[in-house]
Amino acid sequence: MKVGFCVVNYSEMPVKDVVELAARKGYEAVELPVYTDNRQIDADELLKDGGAGARALRKMVEDTGFFISGLSNHADSPLILGPHGHDLASVCDGTKEEQIRFGQQSMIRSAQLASELEVPAVVAFSGVGNFGHFNDWPYPGGWAEEEAAFCENWMPVFDKFKEYGVKVAFEPHPNNIIYDIHTTKRCLDLCGGHESFAINFDPANIAYTGIDLGAYINEFGDRIALVHAKDCEFVSHNMPRGGYWMLQRDWGERDRSFRFRIPGWGSINWKSIITELYLNGYDGVLSYEHEDVTMSRADGVDKTIEFLKPLMIHAPYEGRSDKLFQR
Repeated sequence: MKVGFCVVNYSEMPVKDVVELAARKGYEAVELPVYTDNRQIDADELLKDGGAGARALRKMVEDTGFFISGLSNHADSPLILGPHGHDLASVCDGTKEEQIRFGQQSMIRSAQLASELEVPAVVAFSGVGNFGHFNDWPYPGGWAEEEAAFCENWMPVFDKFKEYGVKVAFEPHPNNIIYDIHTTKRCLDLCGGHESFAINFDPANIAYTGIDLGAYINEFGDRIALVHAKDCEFVSHNMPRGGYWMLQRDWGERDRSFRFRIPGWGSINWKSIITELYLNGYDGVLSYEHEDVTMSRADGVDKTIEFLKPLMIHAPYEGRSDKLFQR
């Protein structure tokens, strides 16, 4: 396994500068943004002239000693299911149909670029029309409609990804139709176990909902294509007042009961996570994503690589051949 770097940690800087910064600090791979107006990567430009720009980008990254572990389309992908209307108007301000089409076209363009860059997966949010439908009151048929929309809106995207040989790596997250073990299994069943359906495992988002991280990895290990290195902290002195679902406060407020952290500074057992990932066959990248409002990005860059790199597992147990362990 390797420790990677999400380029959007420094979204105001050119990609080349971020890659060079990450390389100096000891990171080994990069995840690039491809959603609209991300200020760093323009997918349309890179795909012009038969993908000449994409090839130049890949060469620049590889010349630095890196490789591209994945692409991120977090901003545009939720439009495929919603919520539609003003919630996502900052991404695409149009009718429901226009928003859906925008999200689908953006994801398919991301698959084209991933194919050109020889990148295995594009990270996405599944979206959801109305997260309130997870409760069967006041409308018992709400979640069934969400599931029908998932099939109708995402299946064409899965099929195009299959053509390009790329995976959709859903990041389970609250306010999406895929947010826990049950909903991941259900959506996988709904699409007939489509080969393009994969997971971007972000332990902080899953721990947030109270799900056992090892159970999630063991359930979907063969579908995990990418991993985000992001921690979360359950703030013990605030939990009695806010509980797990303290959502309506600014992320930086001191009385939050839950906050995102850099790896090693939260409540996640990283040795256990890395072990379970490895035992389930994952030998890819853990991409550091900075959403920790308690410290600077510069702090996070240094502390994350110092914490995670010694934990990486590079080879399996060789076994023993002495008398006690003969097979």
